Amino acid sequence: MSSNPFAGILAEPPAPGSGSAGWRAVATLYHAYFTGLILTVSSRAGADTAGDWIFRTFRRQHHDKFLSSFDKLGLSGLPHAVAAAQYHFLSNSVGGVEVEYMYEADDKAWVRFCHPRWLYDGTALCGVPLQVSHGFLNGWYGQNGVSLGNPRLGFVCTSQDMTAQYGLAGYFREFLEPLEPTQRLQFAPDEVPPPFDPAKAPRLDATAWPPERLHKANRNYAMDYVATGLPELVALVGPGEAAALGNLAGQLIGRQYYRTLQSLLGAEADDAAGFARFMAAMFAAQDDQCEIVEDGAQVSVRHRGWRLMRGHERVHPAVFDAWSGLWEGCLAVHNRFLRSLVVQRRDQGDDCNEWRLRPG
Repeated sequence: MSSNPFAGILAEPPAPGSGSAGWRAVATLYHAYFTGLILTVSSRAGADTAGDWIFRTFRRQHHDKFLSSFDKLGLSGLPHAVAAAQYHFLSNSVGGVEVEYMYEADDKAWVRFCHPRWLYDGTALCGVPLQVSHGFLNGWYGQNGVSLGNPRLGFVCTSQDMTAQYGLAGYFREFLEPLEPTQRLQFAPDEVPPPFDPAKAPRLDATAWPPERLHKANRNYAMDYVATGLPELVALVGPGEAAALGNLAGQLIGRQYYRTLQSLLGAEADDAAGFARFMAAMFAAQDDQCEIVEDGAQVSVRHRGWRLMRGHERVHPAVFDAWSGLWEGCLAVHNRFLRSLVVQRRDQGDDCNEWRLRPG
């Protein structure tokens, strides 16, 4: 039996052209892009840089998402160790991640992320260094007690993804004494979690979380990693290197996933107008406004709003430079004889992002 209480909902194949198909396409693209960014940074900039970047990304995510989601998930009032573990079970399940939760005591509760791992899709796990895992754990899990105002709450990691153990696993523990900063994350690789019992796992109220909301949450889950990760990459390695790394990853992911996205959204002709309709469908599925203007063989796509970066102030132009690689990569597969030219950018004061597509 699947340990993900929403697996049947999130895995249901959406009908081509439906709203859920668009949300699935967006989730697929951004999920792949974030994994591609991890591999690109690890292989081009080094394992330590990748670990530092993941630490910054997940610490920012923690500050932005952790406490603000407690009431939504119905966790207020629970013992802190239990609440922290249930948070990670429920929030990741909503995002489509298979995860287990095991209660042991009010001051000790386990979580285990199962294989195959969502974050390191497919064979990607073989190329991710251990520093990435440590960055993730320090950035998020080691900060739970601080955010909850409980200096005795820590996380003990018992297994990691890239060490051929049993997934990412460990337990939140409320210790007897306040923890020093270096004690908030501990490692105990010889410990094993108890068996998972789906009947004892927490569940969301189905009336508050209907299928449409779950599909959108799955989309948002993937988008949020990119929305946080790109600005943090710029801050860490500088705009030039971040734009180059992010654009390269986007180009490669666009090439690898375009046919999958095209299939989800329905087949289109391989001309400029067909690609413009693809872009418009992807932007609409992100809740962005978009319009297509045709002028002979040239077609313009005008993208208004940018939900991906909503709430992020003073977005550096390098973020757009990196993100736009996704569409360049998709276009290369759609029709390698077409070219795109960005003629307007919101981050440079224009009222929209505009791509002009034409034969090259």
